[in-house]
Amino acid sequence: MNFQNFKESARSLVTLGPARKDHWIGLRTGIGVFAPLIFLLLINRLDLMVFVVFGAFTGVYGRVDGYWNRLRMQSRSGLLFFVVIGLALCASTFWIDHDNPEFKAWQIVGATTLVAGICSVITGYLRLRPGGSLFHIFAFAAIASIAKPAPFGEAMFAAAATILLALFIGASGALGQWSSLWKRTPVPPLSDNVRKAIWWEGLFYVLTAGVAGALANIVGSQLEAGHNYWAMVAAVVPLAGHTTALRVRRGVHRVLGTLAGMLLIALLIVLNPAMWILVVFIGLFQFLAEMLVMRNYFLAQVFITPLALVGTSLITGLSTAVMYDRVVETVIGSAVGILGVLVGSWFGKRMRPRLGVSEQG
Repeated sequence: MNFQNFKESARSLVTLGPARKDHWIGLRTGIGVFAPLIFLLLINRLDLMVFVVFGAFTGVYGRVDGYWNRLRMQSRSGLLFFVVIGLALCASTFWIDHDNPEFKAWQIVGATTLVAGICSVITGYLRLRPGGSLFHIFAFAAIASIAKPAPFGEAMFAAAATILLALFIGASGALGQWSSLWKRTPVPPLSDNVRKAIWWEGLFYVLTAGVAGALANIVGSQLEAGHNYWAMVAAVVPLAGHTTALRVRRGVHRVLGTLAGMLLIALLIVLNPAMWILVVFIGLFQFLAEMLVMRNYFLAQVFITPLALVGTSLITGLSTAVMYDRVVETVIGSAVGILGVLVGSWFGKRMRPRLGVSEQG
């Protein structure tokens, strides 16, 4: 890397892209996760919080113009999250061997790898944005890892209620102007090139997530790091992007942003605030993450890191061990993801003419 490239890469850490009314989606998603969490805190049902957190991810799928278009996209994403959460609960209850940690780790990796590929293809065909299966990997693996989850019916009700709340918040701007709700934007059919690209992308999600999970089990265990699915999540981050350079940069930003986000986690551990204050921080971090994620992934990751750790540690509590796991697994996953992007770019340049897939497809 020459000095000019290094300078450009360094500048990318603090350069903000153009604003796209990001404060509105930040506000919607922040409220969408804060409101149900504070309600569960008031009724003392902390065991349901993880299901609310992942149900609230529905609100992330709202970066589209037009209330009807947003409602359509969020309805589809909400239904997919509902299915993923249900499958994860079933896996945790009836399949995962929680008494055998080593075997459990491989079960989680195997099942989550399938989810990574299947959900990537589904999001492609449903035209959900953001694309890929990052959130579904996170949701499935985190819930499937819970040894004693909440009762199935109650957990699914909490998830469904949160999803419906996200849909209501997303369409709330249409209150009093119902004609705006029904304005639709025609969606052209998927071309053969796009269909091929969707399946190839799904294959790379399977490969990168699976390899990252396997390495996390092998290398991560040697380093005494847990949470192998964090490596799987980090591995698929670089797969999003229009160019190889942008994809590699996302992988690097994931690592650097995670390290910077550790400062916020360390501060929370030192302060040890009350549970309701942690819930406030979750809403704030969600707001800031969505404010920045499309403009600067490094800065967004600074807030995504504590959001993920606090959101999945509300019951067990934050610890330096969780910080260590996050760093180790993120480095493993990001390295695999970047390597996958480079291999995919090399492979794609040679195979694209044979497959009949254009550069735009």
